[in-house]
Amino acid sequence: MTETSSNPGVVIDDPSDERLAVFMGLRDHKLRQLRERPGGDMAGSFIGEGDVVIDRALRSGHHLECVLVDRARTEKTQALDLPSFPDTADVFLAGPDVLQKVAGRPELRDPIACFVRPPEQSAVDLLDASRTVLVTEGVNNPTNMGVIMRCAAGLGIEAVLFDPTSCDPLYRRAVRVSMGEVFSIPHARIDHLPQALSSLTEAGYATFALTPDANAEDISKLRIELTQKIALVLGAEGPGLTDETMAACDRRLRIPMKAGVDSINVGTAAAVAFYALGQARG
Repeated sequence: MTETSSNPGVVIDDPSDERLAVFMGLRDHKLRQLRERPGGDMAGSFIGEGDVVIDRALRSGHHLECVLVDRARTEKTQALDLPSFPDTADVFLAGPDVLQKVAGRPELRDPIACFVRPPEQSAVDLLDASRTVLVTEGVNNPTNMGVIMRCAAGLGIEAVLFDPTSCDPLYRRAVRVSMGEVFSIPHARIDHLPQALSSLTEAGYATFALTPDANAEDISKLRIELTQKIALVLGAEGPGLTDETMAACDRRLRIPMKAGVDSINVGTAAAVAFYALGQARG
């Protein structure tokens, strides 16, 4: 659907059209995440929204199956702002009734695309190829996950490992908040913590738990050898890391706070910690 594309799109005005099945239920966030997990009926797909996100997914090699576009938008612009858009993908031009069913409103500012979910990467392979990784425990808020992934990509984290209680980094909201940067950083699932930390230790990683505990080391004073492999272990907003995981890590780090503030948002904390780790190598 670029100016050079030969794909004119198909107009769909019937909300019951079976070709729209992959886009239905997007507003039920909990159910949709379950559907996209292994074993769910949408396990082979993920959703990307917006021109920038869709373009970054395509440039990263993800296979686009179909895209839903507001018919009024295409009638006005005659093109999508997607220079990498393939002619082989289905383009559905949706009328107001369809958009109301899908998005809860009769218009749609950004296109919604359905991609084939890539094969899961091997955590072992990522550990072998990296020097600085992030491990998450219970990070189950997609917005926080998106912020973390964007910061990880931009601040020197080479791979991200998620425990089973962390949310899907390819869930629609996480992808959107990350501005598609989730596609630029390798990631994989690992087993439950703290048991899974043993594989990091065997791979030569020092494990650092991030915590607001005043007794933890000040991360701004941290110094790390250039060759040292590091795994920063991060917990969910609010509860943080479990006691068992905290105890299993080699060291505990805190971000120094002022004015009586005990902690900051987990996405913000992740960004500060990523930067500090980069500065600590010397």
